[in-house]
Amino acid sequence: MSNENFRRELGHVFDEVAGSPSAALPDRVRSSLAVVPEQRGPFWIAGVAAAVIAAVIIGVLFVANPLNRPANSVGPGVGSSPTPSASPSPAASPSASPTSDSTLPPFVCASTAPITSAQAPAAAFIDDLRTGTHPGYDRLTVQFQNGLPASIELRPQSGATFTNSPKGDQVTLMGKNGILVILHGADVHTSYSGSTDIKTGYATLVEVRRMEDFEGVVQLGLGVSGAACYRAFVLTNPTRLVIDIQAS
Repeated sequence: MSNENFRRELGHVFDEVAGSPSAALPDRVRSSLAVVPEQRGPFWIAGVAAAVIAAVIIGVLFVANPLNRPANSVGPGVGSSPTPSASPSPAASPSASPTSDSTLPPFVCASTAPITSAQAPAAAFIDDLRTGTHPGYDRLTVQFQNGLPASIELRPQSGATFTNSPKGDQVTLMGKNGILVILHGADVHTSYSGSTDIKTGYATLVEVRRMEDFEGVVQLGLGVSGAACYRAFVLTNPTRLVIDIQAS
């Protein structure tokens, strides 16, 4: 239907309505309908233009917004935290001698329970015997090449006379008292080439002598100038037995 026919039909409808408040009402309605199409054009164009501008602005804001960027292109900032990277674990370091007496066992003056190893080799090869002096004690270190022997015993004694095995003769060391160190499952001849009779010149531990190295048993005699009081413990990397003789 054309606009002219639509206006004509609408006019007939208003003419048929009973009780019109004014005879000029149909003319005013017709006039308003005739004007609306001409006025609607500019508003429609303005609305389309506004919609296009709004779409462009939204697109620019969306592209420029840093929150929409890929996560791997965004640096650390407010509200975000960088992905933690795995840090290499520190390499295990060799065990060191204790630096404080509070970390060591107490000194004793009698035999104690043996030190044992559940994973001992058939023969623990001694490859070093070292002595040293420190404030309050002198030290003997017995180092093993391939692990701890099956059993370690320390026996303090009155006097410094020991039995040389397997011969059975008596040997008297320097000092007034002694400590016999017995290593079961050990060997002091395969990997050790040092002295087997060490005279230290210290005030307390005055002599260390091999008393036996036979059929997997090693005995060391310690000559002590004072009371035969000691503390013993094991360190690793390398494996070693440490014996401290308390100064009188």
